[in-house]
Amino acid sequence: MAVETLAPRPASAKEASPGRAWWIEPALTVVCYSAFVLYATWSVFSGTVVAYDPYVSPFFSTWLGFGLFKIPIIGILIPFLAVIPLGLRGSCYYYRKSYFRSFFWDPPACAIQELKRGRYHGETRFPWVLNNYHRYFLLLSLVVLLFLWVDVVRAFVFHGHFFIGLGSVVMLVNVTLLSLYSLTCHSFRYLMGGRIDRFSRVRAGRIWQRIVMLLNRANPQHGAWAWYSMFSVALTDVYIRLLMAGVIHEPRVIF
Repeated sequence: MAVETLAPRPASAKEASPGRAWWIEPALTVVCYSAFVLYATWSVFSGTVVAYDPYVSPFFSTWLGFGLFKIPIIGILIPFLAVIPLGLRGSCYYYRKSYFRSFFWDPPACAIQELKRGRYHGETRFPWVLNNYHRYFLLLSLVVLLFLWVDVVRAFVFHGHFFIGLGSVVMLVNVTLLSLYSLTCHSFRYLMGGRIDRFSRVRAGRIWQRIVMLLNRANPQHGAWAWYSMFSVALTDVYIRLLMAGVIHEPRVIF
């Protein structure tokens, strides 16, 4: 006796969430992502260097050098440095799932049918082929992260004196969130231990194993850090702009 195997039919979004406003989450995601990209683009190319001594916006680089020998890299590297974090977030596994579901409904969620069907090309065509370079965007972003940490250190020095301002704390929180987002990345976890088949056969294998186990525990929060760091970058830029415009005056303690 022949038994016919029935393939399950993917449900529509309405069938999967009867009586629920299932569209609210993807709609909010579209609004937040679009607003961040538009604001970041405007901030970087507005023609204004967002800096208020000793603060500098995370969208901008700082002066690199020591003593009297300094290289003004702001105008040279801003477009380049802006592409790197955008490339990291655009190719990030969490962001890819998020914007594919929200912008393209491809698909809206697990076990829910897509809005349109066509030939599947995977990540073989532009611009999706750039997602294959995610690990390289990560490596470059770690360099950018180093610049941001230098900016934070300088944010606690005012005219040669150590001081603490609200902007110093804001910048520190921002770069901490950016670090948590970058260091919980799947590619960073692979970079630290994915290439190792047996920890017992490599030098300092126990240390590498502990690092990887720590990253394994931190990785599930990668999506949360992605959201927190995205908002913190924009809010830090807004805060420094308000200082520049004289709209607010922050409390400062100079030692």
